[in-house]
Amino acid sequence: MLKLGRTLIDTRTLDEGIARLAAEVDRDQAGRPALLVGILKGSVFFLCDLAKRLKTPVSLDFLQVSSYGSGTKSSGNVRLVRDLTTDVAGKDVIIVEDIVDTGRTLQKIIEILGTRHPKSVKICALLQKRIPGNDDVPIDYLGFPIEDVFVVGYGLDHAEAFRNLPYIAVLEPDGDGSPAPA
Repeated sequence: MLKLGRTLIDTRTLDEGIARLAAEVDRDQAGRPALLVGILKGSVFFLCDLAKRLKTPVSLDFLQVSSYGSGTKSSGNVRLVRDLTTDVAGKDVIIVEDIVDTGRTLQKIIEILGTRHPKSVKICALLQKRIPGNDDVPIDYLGFPIEDVFVVGYGLDHAEAFRNLPYIAVLEPDGDGSPAPA
């Protein structure tokens, strides 16, 4: 049985981090439009809040990939579940990802998009786990580095549960599943 543990990033801190990321994207885009590609399902909350703060003209599309199933560790087996509906050729693409752990999912996404001839591809990740071997993942915009723990909330889930929490919490073994205070 799993339960919510401590709050890792509270709502206010999330909001401040996203405002900072929006300012960085706006600075780099310098008024040029960008296509935000949200990685479903976890990035939806982050993508919406980021897009609302941007002055950069943006369009939105989504990719869905799977590497977890219902476990708490990535299988390392990345498969495309839903493809883009937008032609990315000649566009500045910003991949919006909820969390980067091994980096394999992002590598696969970059590989897929690279064959479609975008003008540029950048990565905006809300979270990156501090684990050996992922410090070379090319993240252009990073919200928060975190320790190597399984987190839920603000779009991140465990077997589709906990996505709607307005903060990010650690998921821990042995408990009754009651929410921790925010």
